This record gives sequence, C-alpha cells and structure tokens, in this order.
Amino acid sequence: MTSRPPLTDFPRQLAGITKAQLLKLAEQFQVDFLRLQFTDILGVNKNVEVPKSQFGKALDGEIMFDGSSIEGFVRIEESDMLLVPDLATFRILPTDDEGGRVARLLCDIYTPGHQPFEGCPRLTLKRQIERAGQLGFSMQAGCEVEFFLFERDAQGNPSTSTHDAGSYFDLTPVDQGEELRRLIVRDLEFMGFEVEAAHHEVAPGQHEVDFRYADALTTADNIATFKFVVRSLANRHGFAASFMPKPIIGQAGSGMHTHQSLFRGKDNAFFNPKTEHQLSAVALSYVEGLLQHARGFCAITNPLINSYKRLVPGYEAPVNVAWSMRNRSPLVRIPERRGEGTRCELRMPDPSANPYLSLTVQLAAGLDGVEQRLDCREPVNRNIFRMSYRDRRKYQIDDLPRDLHEALDRFEKDDVIKRALGEHLTERFLEAKREEVAQFNREVTEWEIRNYLGRY
Repeated sequence: MTSRPPLTDFPRQLAGITKAQLLKLAEQFQVDFLRLQFTDILGVNKNVEVPKSQFGKALDGEIMFDGSSIEGFVRIEESDMLLVPDLATFRILPTDDEGGRVARLLCDIYTPGHQPFEGCPRLTLKRQIERAGQLGFSMQAGCEVEFFLFERDAQGNPSTSTHDAGSYFDLTPVDQGEELRRLIVRDLEFMGFEVEAAHHEVAPGQHEVDFRYADALTTADNIATFKFVVRSLANRHGFAASFMPKPIIGQAGSGMHTHQSLFRGKDNAFFNPKTEHQLSAVALSYVEGLLQHARGFCAITNPLINSYKRLVPGYEAPVNVAWSMRNRSPLVRIPERRGEGTRCELRMPDPSANPYLSLTVQLAAGLDGVEQRLDCREPVNRNIFRMSYRDRRKYQIDDLPRDLHEALDRFEKDDVIKRALGEHLTERFLEAKREEVAQFNREVTEWEIRNYLGRY
C-alpha cells in the first residue's frame, strides 16, 4: 500500500468546492470513511458514518437517519430525516483509526421531501444570519471555550480527580496538561483552525484554547468540532474531557464567553470614533437588546441544572444583568480594543450550550435592540457584588435566573427568543428540559443524605 499524503498538504480553504472536486480530494488523500456530523437540540454531537462506496450518495444529501431516536427531533411516526452536507466543511480527522482514514462533513437536516427541517439547530442559526443580512448586517463572533481534563477511575469511568494542581497561566511541572493541550492545538490546526492561544485556566485541571474570530456559522461549526477533537484526544491519552459548567465544588466553573459584533460589509458597525466611548448607536442598542433578553435566553446559553451552580457570586461568573466598559462582574463587557476589533463580550454562556442555538438567541436579542433603536442603560464600572441594594436599583440591575426551572419560565415568556428558535425547537427544548428538572427533583442527593439523614 502506498503511503498516504501528509495532512499538511490538505487545502485550508474549501469554499465553493464541488462534489466532483471533493471526491477527487477524498481519493487523493485516501479517505476510507466519511462521518456525516450534526448536533441534536441539546448540542450533543451525532454522526452517521459511511464507507467509500457511499461517498457519492452522501454528498448528494441522500443518506437517511432515524430522527425519532435523536433528542428533540421528531416523533416516531415521522422519523426519517436526510443529512445534507455542507461541502466546505470537509475535513480529514488528524489521527487514522485502525480501520482506515476518516473524514467528516457537517450537515444540515432536511425532511424526506428535501425541505429544510425546522428543528435543525444549524439551519436555525442560518435563518437568523439571513435576518441580520436583511437588516444590512453580518455577525462576527469568537468564543472562549473552557473545559476540564479529568483522570479515569480503575474501571475506566470519568472521575473528578484532576491531573494537576495548576492555576491561571501556570507552566510545567505544575500544569500537567501542557503536552495534551499542544496535541489539541496541533489537531485543530490540521483541521483548518487558526488557534490564537492555549493556556491553563483558574481551576486545577481546567484549560482554554482560543481560536480566531469568524462569522457566526463558522464559529458555531468550530465549537462543535473543537468539542469533538478535545474529547477524542483526551480519550486516546487516558483522560476524560468535560465541558460540564461546574464539575468541582469550590472551584471556578467553565464558561464560553462570547465576543460579538455586527459588520456592514467590511466595516465594524459597532465602531464610531466620534462618540465618547467610540461605540456606535448600533452597538449600544445591540448591548441593550442582550440585556433585555438575557433572562429570556439564559435557558439556551446555560441549559443544564448544573449551569446555575456556576452562575453564583464569587467565581467571576456573571449573575447581574448590567454592562461595563471596564470590570468583569457585569453580564456584558466592552473590551478596550476599537476600530475593526470593537465588540461586546457576553460572559454568561457556558460550553454545555448548543453552539448554534446559543449564537442564534444572542444574535436575535441584539438585533431586536437594533431594530427598536433601544436606548442603552448606563454602564456600571463598579464591582456590582459590593454595591448596595439602592445602587443596584439605580442602575436597573436585575439578577439572572437562579436555576433552570426559573430560566425555562423566563424563556416561555420571551416572544423574541421563541420566534428566533421557531415553534418546533421551542416546544421540544422545553419538553426535554422540563423533564430534566422533574428527574432532578425526584433524586435524593448526597448533600441531602449528609445534612438530613442523621438530624431528622
């Protein structure tokens, strides 16, 4: 067997690639299997894998799967769904499996009648991007995705034992994840990412890899790919990677801070050099839109019961609906950079969120503010955690939901966010999450046993 061409020769840009060109590329790089990847409404990566003999059929969008088996898709009587690949997302996985070389394509979900499926998260984001385009804008976004690396127990199951005692920006030998982070960066770059930085985070075993700002769809695709790469590499090296928001009591949780801005063509619509803070009216209205709808979309950006263990005072995670030019205690922060880099940073999302739905609701909230030309409230440049109740009222500072149940109630009352997701996704998401809350409420936790069993 001839040696495979090195992945360093794989083209970085595939925009506009045709089916014939892609098949030729697959043959050139000796691809044996093709993964057709998509996400369910809860943000879990799914895939259907096909052998070389089915590549043509797969690229034509003719591969079916049982949608009734995927969380939140369809009922059993309407189960068949089609996987329609985005050819520009063709990437070869960096590590060959024993059975051969594997590539992947990200897919949209269509009905058997070749109509866009209203429950597809990726298509939902595309619809919101199209709405922004009709208003003359495109969204640019970048996410800081944090995660933990944990050891496995004797049975091979994930534990919450960390492999190091490192903290923010630590080095070897304290940071024992340095080598694995380098492997993650290497594999991401093989798959076309432009990685800007990688470092140890605040908590032991916690890490962050930052990749370049991009359009909203590319950023969501990158997050889905990033999770897959991190989990796969950790597993190959005997670790368990977790994007759970708050896995360890008393330690910082994992966030997915989302930087975002609107562009008109090549010009940043958030930048105005003539104003006091060099922020345009569009930027201020966008920020106010985020603030007014934050409690309504919190269930989407922070979708787990565990998410609200992170959103508590004392760990730099925001709990206050406010914005700031300087400090990090409010929900929205405006980084110092101006010009093309003018942006706002929403600090509440966590990495358990479906990246497509998370960006959908943020864009919808911001656009609502722009469309209504909302006047932005005053920035809060003080530490909110130390402010009096009277001062908090003065600045109109509300609190984020305290738990998932409250967040779902807020979501149900926010027509802008529900309209952005559509009726199908809204109903299925609420159904799945209400059941999750009900299951949790039926559980007896270790905390209850420890505090109540011997006392009552």
